[in-house]
Amino acid sequence: METSTSIMVEHVIILLVLVFGLGMIFGKAAQWLKLPDVAMFLLAGILVGQGLHWINESSTSFTNQFILVMGSALILFDGGRNIRLSGFRQVWLTVTLLSIPGVIITCLTVAAVAHILLGLPWLYALLLGSIISSTDPATLIPVFKQVKIRTKVRETVEIESAFNDATGSILTFSFLAIIVGTQEVSALSGAAEFAKMALGGLALGLVFGYIMTFLTAHLKLGLLRDFATIAMVVTALGAYVVGQLLGVSGFMATFTAGLIWGNADTFKLNLYDKRDEMTHFSDNITVIMRMLIFILLGSQVNFPLLLAHLWTSLGVIFVFVFIARPLTVLLCTWPDRKAKWQRNEILFMFWVRETGVIPAALCGLVAGMGVAHSDLMTSVTFMAVLITILLQASTTAYAARKLGLEVKADEV
Repeated sequence: METSTSIMVEHVIILLVLVFGLGMIFGKAAQWLKLPDVAMFLLAGILVGQGLHWINESSTSFTNQFILVMGSALILFDGGRNIRLSGFRQVWLTVTLLSIPGVIITCLTVAAVAHILLGLPWLYALLLGSIISSTDPATLIPVFKQVKIRTKVRETVEIESAFNDATGSILTFSFLAIIVGTQEVSALSGAAEFAKMALGGLALGLVFGYIMTFLTAHLKLGLLRDFATIAMVVTALGAYVVGQLLGVSGFMATFTAGLIWGNADTFKLNLYDKRDEMTHFSDNITVIMRMLIFILLGSQVNFPLLLAHLWTSLGVIFVFVFIARPLTVLLCTWPDRKAKWQRNEILFMFWVRETGVIPAALCGLVAGMGVAHSDLMTSVTFMAVLITILLQASTTAYAARKLGLEVKADEV
């Protein structure tokens, strides 16, 4: 007679085989259709979850929560690892404004319309705004491989999309702390908690990331050099765990650790001989995490609730795309006179704001905690992900060409 443990193990193995199998099929379809793979993963989840009922993984289950946390940490680490500090120096002011006050502006704008149209209490409206306020490097970077655009614009959008994931995560957990009663409800305490989580996570990520990079990349003292890819995973997950234990942002810590790892040469550490190996491994692990997160998200969508709030939710998404993002970009690029932003570059950044992996994962974590209105927030997040990916990611290359931002490969 099978024990409950063996039944659970079989359940997880079947789930993984099903998700990976579907992910490969729908990922290939995404290549043929020239669509971002996450959009097809969502559709796969809807098909096997809501349609065929092959996947019935609750958002509160250990398996679901484990996948969301691990996937978010690994994807954030990879986002930091792909940022080059040389590019950041050129547009640091715009990126900083977009990644911190810009996320807050988007959050407040979405919260206001969600409060009005969906009737969400203010705290829950702010929680929804914080969940969907960040953009998605996992979606943007593959798009920029298809079309070459001006380096300044590409680097700004890529770096912003990686940085603002960490900010959106911190905002989300700050509002969660207020909602579940572990933090006082005041602007001062909220700002202090945000600063503590952000700066603490940043400092931890710098220290932890440097130590692990040193132990891996130093030519003489790099004891972990032969295990570079494993050390990379330990760095990503270890930074997150230590951050959570110390009461700072684990997501900011793992992102910052990735930033240090990806810029080892800046600290006179050498990982050149491991670059291809690490890139191949990282690309595959992030694709796996995207498959798991988005197929599970699609399988968990509450369609009766989605249809019940369809038009009001679409109103929220309309404001999100056509008002919140342009307003954010305008307010955050205007002070950066040194960058000399041109009209076509600003218009392009209006349009590039796909919602993706981290918002989906944060939404799943919130739902798993049983927070009030989480079903409605999940439905709106699902729509934000699907609409922005299908509408914006699929037209990003076209927008770049029309706005005169496409350049030849040797000019990038």
